[in-house]
Amino acid sequence: MKNDNVKLRIRFDKHGKIRFTSHRDVARIWERTLRRASLPVAYSEGFSPRPKLSFGLALSTGHESDAEYLDIELDPDRTDLAMDLESLATELSGHLPVGMHVTDMAFVDRRTPSLQESVTSCIWQIDVIDVDADTVACAVARALAAEDLVVTRERKGKQVTDDLRPLVLSLDVIGPIEADDTGTVAGVRLLAELGTQPRAVRVAELLAALDPPLTERRVVRLHQWITNDDTAERSDPLSAAASPAPAGAM
Repeated sequence: MKNDNVKLRIRFDKHGKIRFTSHRDVARIWERTLRRASLPVAYSEGFSPRPKLSFGLALSTGHESDAEYLDIELDPDRTDLAMDLESLATELSGHLPVGMHVTDMAFVDRRTPSLQESVTSCIWQIDVIDVDADTVACAVARALAAEDLVVTRERKGKQVTDDLRPLVLSLDVIGPIEADDTGTVAGVRLLAELGTQPRAVRVAELLAALDPPLTERRVVRLHQWITNDDTAERSDPLSAAASPAPAGAM
């Protein structure tokens, strides 16, 4: 069945050595993967057509993730809405490099707001090193009690001062991490929910704003959330935008 208003939203993870791949290189990986899978992707017009892909919030190089998202605009003349998405997820994962896997996907309305516009917060697992749990707990308590957490950012070549405090939605100390024989360095684990609107808080900015500043070892994005303005309920980008299969597609 043909439908001009459908795109495919994919959730994927990124772990291991692939975490050192930049956001731009991840986009290239996906372009190559979609070609190998012969997915009917729509292309832009013009002298140099490009696949119509739209990524969510960029992940800092070196960070890992359980919850990255990608929107793919499909060619309505070549798209079968009855396609087996579970089999497609397995096929795409087979074409991705080690450390990247498709974990879920769903059809969404093409008019659904972009991931950049709709995601309101992310949950981060943050491991810090060269510090003990008591020091981290005190730094977190001071930050949560503070009226502001001021940082200086460079924006369009100018130094701009921002207050991070309204976007630190939660910050908790999970506990100490012991060193082991795999090379893991002893440290402390934090769990943070950081806002993304009007501008996303970076983990490095949060750690630098604490007293004392903390040094990250490993950072994992666990979730991305979309908050409903009317109900204050939050959903992940797949369940918030997933559309039932159009009539006759099954």
